[in-house]
Amino acid sequence: MIDRLAQHLDAAAMEIRTVPQLTIDQPDLSLDDAYAIQRAVVDCRIERGATRMGMKMGLTSLAKMAQVGVHEPIYGYLTSDMMLADGGTMVRTSYGHPRAEPEIAFLIGRDLQGTMTEAEALDAVIGVMPAIEVIDSRFSDFKFKLEDVVADNASSCRFVIGASATPLAELESRDLSLGNLGMILEVDGEVVQTGSSAAILEHPARSLTTLLKMLAERGEGLHPGDIVLAGAATPAVHLQPGQHVRVRVDGLGSAEMFVD
Repeated sequence: MIDRLAQHLDAAAMEIRTVPQLTIDQPDLSLDDAYAIQRAVVDCRIERGATRMGMKMGLTSLAKMAQVGVHEPIYGYLTSDMMLADGGTMVRTSYGHPRAEPEIAFLIGRDLQGTMTEAEALDAVIGVMPAIEVIDSRFSDFKFKLEDVVADNASSCRFVIGASATPLAELESRDLSLGNLGMILEVDGEVVQTGSSAAILEHPARSLTTLLKMLAERGEGLHPGDIVLAGAATPAVHLQPGQHVRVRVDGLGSAEMFVD
């Protein structure tokens, strides 16, 4: 079942089409099943030549978790075929219903695994970057249950990170707190969303330690060079051809992309 459903979702992504929720035909699909499907979906990409680049967190808003009745976020994988260069162009017709979110990204400097404090996790962070994540569900009308979205690699699609990573010590030297950085999402030069890094599980470092705990439950961890998208600071914005999208984060600079 796991491989069959993974190939089903992978084919939907490759053929740019949407499919009904998995839980309609598989009402007993468990969260463990969903993460197994997710890993198999990522393996399909790796078999085509993509490489693992890190992880992304989803449902990092406490209000969103309460809304969908869960007590912790979800995660997905980042692969090289998802990465878009800063200032690069994404072809809108290659996706079903893509939406952009402003995020903060961590660059990991050494192996991390297991439960640890926020300070211990941040000690392994080389730097922090502004990021844009583009999400795009494989499910019709962007509607799904928790198990569906986990199986679908947490709606991962594309991501952009800023050109340089800012060390945490540099933020502190400028009296800037990682836990409360102002974040702005612009489309065609107009501000469409504003928020703070505090919206990401109340502090992005908490998102990082939560990810490590969840990965450890499945015998996994983070590795040197991994990128971790900590989660969205604002609601997502629908993307249309011809748009220029930019996120600006206090102390970190900006990241941008174009939609063709």
